[in-house]
Amino acid sequence: MKAVDLPQPAAKARHTLAWRLAAAGLTAFALAGAALAQAATVGIVAAENFYGDVARQLGGTHVNVESILNSPDQDPHLFEASPKTARALQHADIVVYNGADYDPWMDKLLAVAKNDKRKTIVAAALVGKHAGDNPHLWYDPATMPKVAHALTDALKAADPAHSADYDANLATFVASLKPIDAKVAQLHARYAGVPVTATEPVFGYMADAIGLAMRNERFQLAVMNDTEPSASDIAAFEQDLRKKQVRVLIYNSQATEALTRRMLKLAQDSHVPTASVTETQPPGKTFQQWMLSQLDALAAALGNAKQ
Repeated sequence: MKAVDLPQPAAKARHTLAWRLAAAGLTAFALAGAALAQAATVGIVAAENFYGDVARQLGGTHVNVESILNSPDQDPHLFEASPKTARALQHADIVVYNGADYDPWMDKLLAVAKNDKRKTIVAAALVGKHAGDNPHLWYDPATMPKVAHALTDALKAADPAHSADYDANLATFVASLKPIDAKVAQLHARYAGVPVTATEPVFGYMADAIGLAMRNERFQLAVMNDTEPSASDIAAFEQDLRKKQVRVLIYNSQATEALTRRMLKLAQDSHVPTASVTETQPPGKTFQQWMLSQLDALAAALGNAKQ
């Protein structure tokens, strides 16, 4: 009788199982590689959350951004750094902060949390400002485009593989600032030379861009520097409100101390409109939305002023 080769189900099963295991292994390896690539994002630490927001818009999914000052209820002048902050800075690929003595604790932390590979971007250095100048640089329309370009250069150096993405995001970001510039131009055309006052110089650069005639600047500097304004400066401020020599009172809603509350009450009694600004970007808004909302509020206040 002719020999018949019988099927070998066990061997075939072992072969099929081995193939499936190999395929599963390759799949797992691919998934692990994808997860690793996804996890290999550029780490950015921003001292202030508006710089952090810009970094996030520019980096997209390729970055992990941590902002140190991120609450509108937090007075930036009273901030105290923690060991957690120092650790975050030490492991960051890119650090961005304001400078001009607005966040002096950053220089101290960076000196302790050393990292030779870290790229540091200081907004004040980009726009030629120093200690003693008005440090609220983000209200100057010229600041954020320069910060955005510097951040994009740093991102491309840290992650060349996604350079095209970063360039595209930069173009989108710069275009998104045009409505802010348009609003500033509109306000300038209508209100240039109009006298206003403020409790602090937080909005100073934007007021300059609009062309507003800012009064009581010595008072504002004293409040910003946590010193008591002189009696004559307080009297001049109060007279401006009582006699309605200013169209609007701009105030920092993150620092409403007794003297600020006093001026707000006097403005209310004298029917002088007020406009609130903040030093920290509110949650749920982008930098662009934040700027536009404050410009809209100022426009409404200027429009409501009765002479």
